[in-house]
Amino acid sequence: MAVQSLSNAAPSGRLFWYVLPVAALLCITFLYIQYPLRIPFTVTTATSYPSAATHVRGSNDSHNSSSDNSREKNGEAAVAAAIQPPPDTCAGRYIYVYDLPSRFNKNILDDCSNLCTWSNMTEFVSNGGLGPRLGRSRGGVFSGSGGWYATDQFALDLIFYNRMKEYACLTNDSSRASAVYVPFFAGLDIGRHLLGYNTSVRDSASLDLVGWLRSRPEWGAMDGRDHFLVAGRIWSDFRRYSDSDLDWGNKLLRLPEAMNMSVLVLETGPWNDTDISVPYPTYFHPSNDGEVLSWQKKIRKAERHWLFSFAGAPRPSQADSIRGRIFEQCRASRRCRLLDCGSKPGDCHSPRSVIGAFRSTSFCLQPPGDSFTRRSMFDSMVAGCVPVFFHPGSAYVQYRWHLPRNHSSYSVFIPEEEVREGKVSIEETLGRIPEGEVRAMREKVIKMIPRLVYADPKGGEMTAKDAFEVAVEGVIERVGRLRKETTPHE
Repeated sequence: MAVQSLSNAAPSGRLFWYVLPVAALLCITFLYIQYPLRIPFTVTTATSYPSAATHVRGSNDSHNSSSDNSREKNGEAAVAAAIQPPPDTCAGRYIYVYDLPSRFNKNILDDCSNLCTWSNMTEFVSNGGLGPRLGRSRGGVFSGSGGWYATDQFALDLIFYNRMKEYACLTNDSSRASAVYVPFFAGLDIGRHLLGYNTSVRDSASLDLVGWLRSRPEWGAMDGRDHFLVAGRIWSDFRRYSDSDLDWGNKLLRLPEAMNMSVLVLETGPWNDTDISVPYPTYFHPSNDGEVLSWQKKIRKAERHWLFSFAGAPRPSQADSIRGRIFEQCRASRRCRLLDCGSKPGDCHSPRSVIGAFRSTSFCLQPPGDSFTRRSMFDSMVAGCVPVFFHPGSAYVQYRWHLPRNHSSYSVFIPEEEVREGKVSIEETLGRIPEGEVRAMREKVIKMIPRLVYADPKGGEMTAKDAFEVAVEGVIERVGRLRKETTPHE
């Protein structure tokens, strides 16, 4: 019976030895889960950890515990840093762009042959508003430098619109935006209706626009004070003071809604707080640093045979114009280059003739014409020619975002009254300026070129800010101030 009993117990004994290691493994696993190893998630060199022998000789239990805690904290910090999102480089720079009905922009371009009363704009709206590309013939004015286009002076609406489409910080969430862009082609719209149309036609698109804006929730956030639009003409084209068909322009800038917005124009008028002047488009639209640097190098080396030059037409119908005096003085001087746009208008519409004349001149005269400002000012500065102004309204109270506050660092001022009354010789005044000062002013002008031109968005990237970027920054800062002023104090 004993033998039988023993043989029956044998299988149970063997089962015990199978169960024992499995139970031990389960126990170890349970302990590991409850008390995991402390392994920091960090990258370090081998010398960061002491050797095993040194650790045994110089450590104790308290030190080990402190070291483990330190490594745990370092590991947690490293993990937190690894999963932290990168900084938002667009913070404070976001722009929200309205998706306007096409009647406010694209449909206006369909009428390109009538966009300007004086010329056919069809070719000038090509290349996103830059116009036809100018060739770089060997030995020509633009040889060795790219980025040149036959750009119309009133194409800024379209240029700005296409540049904004490439802006790096666009957002579809207006609540995140620092400013709201209204892509209405205000300048192109009024350009086709300036002559031969009654006030109802001239005002139609502007009234339609502000009605559309009022219906939008984005408008209600600040009653439009965070909105901006581009009207690529001078202020008087948009500020008609009566409803008489005989009066000039439309009344866009006098509409209450527009008076809440920031409006970028080519020339601002007196006592106007909501319209801000930005540079006229020039012929130069670089797409990268290389095109800027090559042109700057070229005009630094240019031989300037003429002391001063003037490109323009006389204004015999304007009694107070000094252009007649300027023509007289220029023709009487052997040191003056004159492009007479009255007798030879083709020369003044030729980019090669205009830039060629300015590039060979030290000082370029910029008297008022139909208004205080001129596109010629920016063309001359792009050519490295120091501008000469005769009225503060031509530059010094304009373009405050784009021009230095120290006017004498880049320009010369001669009061127009002295020219009109024959009290000053332009040649003698400019000839007395020391050559060192002339070089310093010219260098200042040349360094300013990037912020005076609208870059080609289809090319590479420019390190320096161009006129578009300077304008957008100015708008964002302006809206930021308005937002602080309108936010109730707690």
